[in-house]
Amino acid sequence: MAVRFLWAVRRRMQPLLASSGASDGRGWLHPFSTATQRTAGEDCNSEDPPDELGPSLAERALKLKAVKLEKEVQDLTVRYQRAIADGENIRRRTQRCVEDAKIFGIQSFCKDLVEVADILEKTTECISEETEPGDQKLTLEKIFRGLSLLETKLKSVFAKHGLEKMTPIGDKYDPHEHELICHVPAGVGVQPGTVALVRQDGYKLHGRTIRLAQVEVAVESQRRL
Repeated sequence: MAVRFLWAVRRRMQPLLASSGASDGRGWLHPFSTATQRTAGEDCNSEDPPDELGPSLAERALKLKAVKLEKEVQDLTVRYQRAIADGENIRRRTQRCVEDAKIFGIQSFCKDLVEVADILEKTTECISEETEPGDQKLTLEKIFRGLSLLETKLKSVFAKHGLEKMTPIGDKYDPHEHELICHVPAGVGVQPGTVALVRQDGYKLHGRTIRLAQVEVAVESQRRL
C-alpha cells in the first residue's frame, strides 16, 4: 500500500522535475542544480560587503586628513615667520624715525633762529660802518632799533614754536612753575602768597614748563627770609 502511494507521488512530480531540468535519471532533485546554484548566488549577492574594505577606507580618510593638517601647519608657519619679519622691520623703521627726530627735531626752530642771528649781524655791521666817532646818540638809536627788531623777531619765533614766556606777577605761588628766591612784605595791592617780583622769566613749551621763573613772594610778615 505504501509502495503504491510513493509510486503515485513520483509519477505526479515527474513533469515538474523535467521542466526545471533539476532531476537526475531517476527523477530526483539534484543538490547542485542550476536552480540551486542560482538561489545560492542570489543569497551570496545579498550579503554585506566583507569587513576588509572598512579599514582601508578609514586609513585613506585619515591619510587625507593628515595631509590637509600638515599643509595648514606649513601655511601657518610661513605666516608666522612673515609676521616676525614685518614686526622687526617696523621696529627698525620706528627706531630710525626716533633717532632722526632727536637729531632733526629742532631743525625748524634752528632755521628761524638763524634769521634772528642775521638781524643781529646786520645791526652790528650798520652801527660799525655808519656811526661817526663821538656821535653816541646816533649809535644808541641804531642799537635800540636793532634790539627792538631782534626782540620782535624772537617773540615771533617763540610763538611759532609754542614757546611762551610766563608773566606770573600777581599770580599765586606755584612750586611747579616758580622758583622761590625770597619773601617780601606784602605791599599795597599785593596779596600775601602771590608773586610780587620776577627775577628771571620762566618759559613754557606747548604748556609744559621748561624753565621755572625765579620770583619773590609776598608775605604778611615784615621780616625777610
